[in-house]
Amino acid sequence: MDGVALLTVFVLAVFVGYEVISKVSSTLHTPLMSGSNAISGIVLVGTIAVAAHTESTAIFVLELIAIVLATINLVGGFVVTDRMLQMFRGRARKAKEPPA
Repeated sequence: MDGVALLTVFVLAVFVGYEVISKVSSTLHTPLMSGSNAISGIVLVGTIAVAAHTESTAIFVLELIAIVLATINLVGGFVVTDRMLQMFRGRARKAKEPPA
């Protein structure tokens, strides 16, 4: 593929992704986030497996950068998911409290 076709696919994917994500309700966002974290974990394990068999130093450095970025993505996803679950727990506790 030439550069223009790749850029066109990228721009269309950005628009479609934005439209799909913006239509997701907050109650479905947490399970989708958990699924995304699972996929990120699989990507991280795959990156580590590929890095173990690298012979070139330059490629190994790029793989280390990829491992660090994937780890940041994974940890950040779990932090966001935990915060969202705490928000839902907070609503459930407020609803169960008897009125004063």
